[in-house]
Amino acid sequence: MSVRFDDTYQSLRETIEETIDAIKGRVVTLGEIVELTGEQGLLLLCSILTLPFLLPVSIPGVSTVFGLAIILISVGITLNRTPWLPKKITERPIDAEKLVPTLRKGAGIIQKIEGVIRPRLPGLAQGAAINRINGLVLILGGVLLMFPLGLVPFSNTLPAFGILFLAIGIAQRDGMFVLAGYGMTIATIVYFSALAYAAVAAGRGLASMFGG
Repeated sequence: MSVRFDDTYQSLRETIEETIDAIKGRVVTLGEIVELTGEQGLLLLCSILTLPFLLPVSIPGVSTVFGLAIILISVGITLNRTPWLPKKITERPIDAEKLVPTLRKGAGIIQKIEGVIRPRLPGLAQGAAINRINGLVLILGGVLLMFPLGLVPFSNTLPAFGILFLAIGIAQRDGMFVLAGYGMTIATIVYFSALAYAAVAAGRGLASMFGG
């Protein structure tokens, strides 16, 4: 079954608001969120899954669940097929009391983005070959999002913005946003590399201190 990228009849903000109305006051699962946003398409679902990471809040376990879901959805986008999501992911309960306020704040961010997005640089946002490349970058973003660095500042925010820009850019045929997604993904890799270098340097410093 092929994936459709042209079914964005509502704005993403409207979809988020409808999702909030449907889940508030109860425990929800990722599978329910998929059903609520299904007609908006996989790319918009990826966008929604990034929202908890764009704000300075913590929802335990979400980075693993949402990150893996983004990876699996991105595999479907890359292969141009409907993705398979395991029940362990789709049926895991999520406390809507914590998720809803994050979605509300995220809707404000999305509204600002939608005010400037428009079709441009089509070579980066449509076509089978570029969709595969963009899908692979989305997969990379999902992997970076799952890195166990939740206490490190911006470790979730940078890859989340990369995924958000890419997903909205592809869905709305805006190559400038696709480029921004590439940039944020590269920035994440550079940031993580700097953290790794600093950790190695600190380890060597401690080793020399106690060894010498």
